[in-house]
Amino acid sequence: MENNNCGMSDYSKDTKNNSDLHTRLLQPGQKGTILIMDDEESILIVTGKMLKILGYDVLCARNGLEALLLFSEMHEKGTPVKGVIMDLIIRGGIGGKAAMEALRQIDPAVKAIVSSGYSHDPIMADYRQYGFSGVLVKPYKFEDLRDSLQKLMEQPAE
Repeated sequence: MENNNCGMSDYSKDTKNNSDLHTRLLQPGQKGTILIMDDEESILIVTGKMLKILGYDVLCARNGLEALLLFSEMHEKGTPVKGVIMDLIIRGGIGGKAAMEALRQIDPAVKAIVSSGYSHDPIMADYRQYGFSGVLVKPYKFEDLRDSLQKLMEQPAE
């Protein structure tokens, strides 16, 4: 897909030029690919940059259909996505709830975080009931993202 790099150049090269920042922010441990699904370009770019700093490869999707295509493609290649961060509500497209149901058809052990600014949505409160492994309320900070991913990666595969 043409836009799966979240609108970024190779951000990891940029962070290597600032080794102090890179050393302070890069967390050792789990690496792999994280798929972000959000209909807001700015969130894809900023979250993508934060994930790169944390040492992850990043794929971006603007709706559920793009997310399903990217996830399926990686799964078929034998290089599955380590985790997914999905916006709950996608204007004019497949949102997080429906996309999560479809991702579970591809890989029942998928680890996903639901993300939304609507913190009172029932799915945000009962995220496990909808197949999600974690929740991330927008707007979130670097530390929130880092901690949520750390918890996600520590969870055993189902």
